[in-house]
Amino acid sequence: MKVEELNIADKEQWRLLYHGYADFYQMPMNEEILESVWSWINDNKNKFYAIGVRSSDDILIGFMHYREMPSPLRGTIVGFLDDLYVHPDYRGTGAVQALFKELKIISKQNCWPYVRWITATDNHRARSVYDKISNTIDFVTYQMPIG
Repeated sequence: MKVEELNIADKEQWRLLYHGYADFYQMPMNEEILESVWSWINDNKNKFYAIGVRSSDDILIGFMHYREMPSPLRGTIVGFLDDLYVHPDYRGTGAVQALFKELKIISKQNCWPYVRWITATDNHRARSVYDKISNTIDFVTYQMPIG
């Protein structure tokens, strides 16, 4: 397996994976959303990034979207993991661990003291992996609808 930044040539494989990710979370997906997210990944002024993991036959089998985020109480920039997805056929192959290994390297290069993320409480398979590599914190996430 190989982990590297996504590039323009990855767009179609990434789109298929992102559809799978949206389906998992039962979120509607359309061209506008796909194009927006892809433009963020490829905008050097935007501090939103994507890495992908490839199988031994060079197929993109998973991705991770992450960004930097200010932490005002700490007076520093930290990392935030937005999205992580591995195609179901490749789960259990070490793809997730490879992505996290690369994210840790990137975080050290950026001097982020930690990376934070959220997941659904019922995402038991992912949580079993996350529990091995990180700690939970005692905060509740709220989302206020606007409109």
